[in-house]
Amino acid sequence: MLSKSTSRLGYGLGFVACLALLGFGLYLQYYEYQEPCPLCILQRVAFIALGAVFLVAAVHGPRRIGSIVYGGLLFVIAGIGAAIAARHVWLQHLPRNQIPECGPGLEYMLERLPLGQVLDKILKGSGECAEVGWTFLGLSIAGWALFCFIALGAWAALIAFMVARRASQ
Repeated sequence: MLSKSTSRLGYGLGFVACLALLGFGLYLQYYEYQEPCPLCILQRVAFIALGAVFLVAAVHGPRRIGSIVYGGLLFVIAGIGAAIAARHVWLQHLPRNQIPECGPGLEYMLERLPLGQVLDKILKGSGECAEVGWTFLGLSIAGWALFCFIALGAWAALIAFMVARRASQ
């Protein structure tokens, strides 16, 4: 039987995974000097949002309906993160002559432009987003982020499915 503590453990593991991913991102930034581009920062925001919802769900320990709500919310956030990461991977695989030019920095854009325009410019990408500075097993940071968003979304859906299935028995 899937108990309340087991679902809490599942959500807690999701939170720990998000925390580890964010920690690794900070390691790459401050020790490997891989400065995050605007798309990387958006992906970090998505991991923070995922981690926050996983943490709330772990503390709450929801039953059937709550687990479905948390699972749906986590799945949507993971989907948004995966879409951003997929866009990033796509930019990294463009031919050199099709890479967009580097634009102004994120801080400058946030100070000068409305949020809607900032998001539009970020999602279009820039030359700095097309750079691949670190790889592991043939995947860039953006490629690994895409994989992790998909895995975390699947994990959230699995927890929700298992809790809902057990509650209906």
